[in-house]
Amino acid sequence: MTRTWLTDRFGLSVPLVGAPMAGVGAGRLAAAISAAGALGMIGVPATASAQWIADEAAVAAESGRPYGIGLMAWTLPGNPGQIDAVLAARPALVSVSFGPYAGYVEPFRQAGITVVTQAGTTREAREAEAAGVDAVVARGGEGGGHGRNDVATLPLLQGVLDAVGIPVLAAGGIAGARGLAAVLAAGAEGAWVGTAFLACSETMVSAPALHRILAAAETDTVYGRVFDVAQRLGWPPEYGGRGLRNAFFDQWEGKEEALAADEEAHAAVAAARAAGDYDVAVVYASEAVGLVRERRPAADVVADFATAAALLRRF
Repeated sequence: MTRTWLTDRFGLSVPLVGAPMAGVGAGRLAAAISAAGALGMIGVPATASAQWIADEAAVAAESGRPYGIGLMAWTLPGNPGQIDAVLAARPALVSVSFGPYAGYVEPFRQAGITVVTQAGTTREAREAEAAGVDAVVARGGEGGGHGRNDVATLPLLQGVLDAVGIPVLAAGGIAGARGLAAVLAAGAEGAWVGTAFLACSETMVSAPALHRILAAAETDTVYGRVFDVAQRLGWPPEYGGRGLRNAFFDQWEGKEEALAADEEAHAAVAAARAAGDYDVAVVYASEAVGLVRERRPAADVVADFATAAALLRRF
């Protein structure tokens, strides 16, 4: 497989990071991805305790390979124990994104941890370089979960590669070897991938959610703040979420102000999450969800990405 900054930095056989997916990917998924030759990550939920991070980090470390932890910057002022827990765990990589993150860069770097952040515009990438991160993730609007919807992956990647001197990883709608080969050919040091691992047996995805994922087409995602508003989550408004379209989204899209005051809708979403009712609750996924067609081990997904090497040899 092609050698890049990413493979050399972490001793990987595939220039691939399993993106942190809070609520879906924890220590077990991170360990499986890392054991297969890529870099697995733990997605830390907003309300996760320091003990939860310590426990999941211990699971991820069982692979004996490097792994990473992904934090949401907007949650950290209200939960500083997450920082201490990550410093104690000493993962190889930390991602701090979506909110004021600059103050956390040096403490992690001084602890010997590689630090990255996700950028949804070229301006954000320049700001990341100025903040001292080791690498930046150019995350296009096709990406699943939270982030900006301003620029698609390919034009964003080209702009970021021209704008910064630090290593760049590409994210957003990359679900297989063809996508990995494309971003490597453009100059990225690797791909940052979530949805391709969404149906893996090592995730925490429920059976009803898995059914939705495997049945979804590339046109079945939506982007917006409906689910954040309904759940009373404090995500900064510039970072909406991309997930599978459902009846609840269609009912409330464009009515977020009313939704913020509707306690029945808030209760309905909470109940739906507990019941596995995804006509109301959300399944976050990228536009690449249409390429996810079966439940399989993470190692098989990594092996498929590794075939990008054969595609690159065609040029």
